[in-house]
Amino acid sequence: MPRNSPSFSAIAAFATASFFVLLFVLHIFFLDSVELLRPSPGSEPQHTEAPHVEAPHDDNGEPWRRDTREYILSPSWDVHAPPQKRYYNWTLSEISANPDGVWRTLLAINSRFPGPLVEANEGDTLVIDVHNQMANSTSFHWHGFHQNGTNFMDGTVGVTSCAIPPGSSFRYEFKADFLRGTYWYHAHFSTMRIDGLFGPLIVHSPKETIGMEYASDRVVMVQDYYHDLSHALLPTYLAPDNENAEPVPNTALINGKGVFDCSKVKEPYRCDASKATLEVLDLEKDKSHRLRFINVGAFAELDVSLDEHEVSLIEVDGVEVVPHPMNRFRINVAQRYSIIVPPRPAGESFWLRARMFEHCFAEIPETLQPEVKAIVSYSSSAAKTPTSKTWADSPGLECKDMNTTEVSPLHAIEAPKMADILIPLRSNFEIGAYRLSRGFFNKTSWRPSQTPTLLQAIDGLATDNASFVEPQNTVLTSAYDIKRQLVVKLDAGKVVDLLVDNFDDGNHPFHLHGHKFWVLGQGKGYFDLANYNSLNTTNPLRRDTVTIEAFGWVLIRFVADNPGMWAMHCHLAWHSEAGMLMQFLVGADTVKTWAVPEQVQNVCAHPEMQRGGPLRDEDFYW
Repeated sequence: MPRNSPSFSAIAAFATASFFVLLFVLHIFFLDSVELLRPSPGSEPQHTEAPHVEAPHDDNGEPWRRDTREYILSPSWDVHAPPQKRYYNWTLSEISANPDGVWRTLLAINSRFPGPLVEANEGDTLVIDVHNQMANSTSFHWHGFHQNGTNFMDGTVGVTSCAIPPGSSFRYEFKADFLRGTYWYHAHFSTMRIDGLFGPLIVHSPKETIGMEYASDRVVMVQDYYHDLSHALLPTYLAPDNENAEPVPNTALINGKGVFDCSKVKEPYRCDASKATLEVLDLEKDKSHRLRFINVGAFAELDVSLDEHEVSLIEVDGVEVVPHPMNRFRINVAQRYSIIVPPRPAGESFWLRARMFEHCFAEIPETLQPEVKAIVSYSSSAAKTPTSKTWADSPGLECKDMNTTEVSPLHAIEAPKMADILIPLRSNFEIGAYRLSRGFFNKTSWRPSQTPTLLQAIDGLATDNASFVEPQNTVLTSAYDIKRQLVVKLDAGKVVDLLVDNFDDGNHPFHLHGHKFWVLGQGKGYFDLANYNSLNTTNPLRRDTVTIEAFGWVLIRFVADNPGMWAMHCHLAWHSEAGMLMQFLVGADTVKTWAVPEQVQNVCAHPEMQRGGPLRDEDFYW
């Protein structure tokens, strides 16, 4: 996405540079001068039933590196087990690590990177105890989970709860109801997920039918990757005169692995790639295998392909789809795709490639490594370096979703024929006071309030505050500051259409919390309203994260049947921090009866709960 940078006078350049230096020093101070020695490991997840037999941890002298064999799902998992509670115990800490060779500070769960696999059956209750031993506060969101009746567990700081302060603990407890398939979890406070607080979350169910057999099942997390803490990059991005200059990743990783060219690394960075390795997927020959891809990154859409293999797409964001053949697919941030790799008659090893769409970056640094590889090996011996060839076709240049009109859910659920409400939304970036570039939905650029909007709504509704007791299906302009909080009040059970027009020259993968939606259409330019009453509602794709391309549109439909306060936001980490988030208050009559859990009250009353949180616009006034 090309951008034009404004020119500066010598005086302005000096003042700006001085400001950045001061802001960076202050931000590093807030990180509390974290010591980079590896803390003693916390206990690993505990379960009422072991999810899989863990292989011995072979860390190759790198105790911080998670053994990626943990991401292989055990065939002995009992999908028919009666509903039960599954317990996990996490300790969060800062560690020093070099996943691709370049040393940096990472945020880790139980002292390892990436995060652990979480598994449950549909109907189970997950109980996850989080102990925050980091210098800053944080929270966790369970991406794609509906949180029906447990809105406080959604983990969206400023919306449903407050962050977990340093030295404090929080118990997340919620059900895996009405869903199955591939999900993930990640920090939802500022940009902390970029720094290592993420992992896969798999929900098993006897209801799952794929239509294709497979011999093994494993998670493959792909991501862009930075050599700096996100808190070091964020102040520059949000500073004046920096219109949409999103930080560009240094490289990419697969399951936390990659190898960076140390000759490109300059002071003050340190690089030692002697133990850095590529991920190896050992697959049994003459069998089919399931790979569950999750884009856990911050900013980049990735093109994924497996040399000399035509694969079949079988799942999109937790929804089983009719097997769809393809030789490559694009996956945007927060999206999930499962594929079936068919038996390979010849050859021992092949390259699995994940390449960032670098033409969507504001600039391309000389040191950028846009592609990361993994080895798919069919040999029982040590994996050999592949000599396979990539596919000759081009993945295209624009950042957008794959053509999902070619993909149909395996289990048809018709969308309602008509919507009760059509909500038009405009997404864009605007330059306002003090030359600050911020993301908007209509006239609102989100800023988190110290008291979460859900807690404000419960209090206002329970006391019949006139600002909250407005008609249903309306924007709450009195209860919240419309410049900072766009909250739409929806009557429970209403069918809602969101028509989003993107006036930005960049793409946005939008995620709606608490719901799945039908994608009724998306494209370039503007939606023709003359086609509004003739949309295909027979069996459109259902998902929870959809990409709107540059200067494009998307039309989605959902049923507001899950009471609570639910965020919808761009999942590019930099854009959500710039304000591209809005909220839906669903079923106010139910929400007003809720009592705020004691542990939520405790973290919200803690003096350190905002530590390490989002920067305020006022921080840039000078």
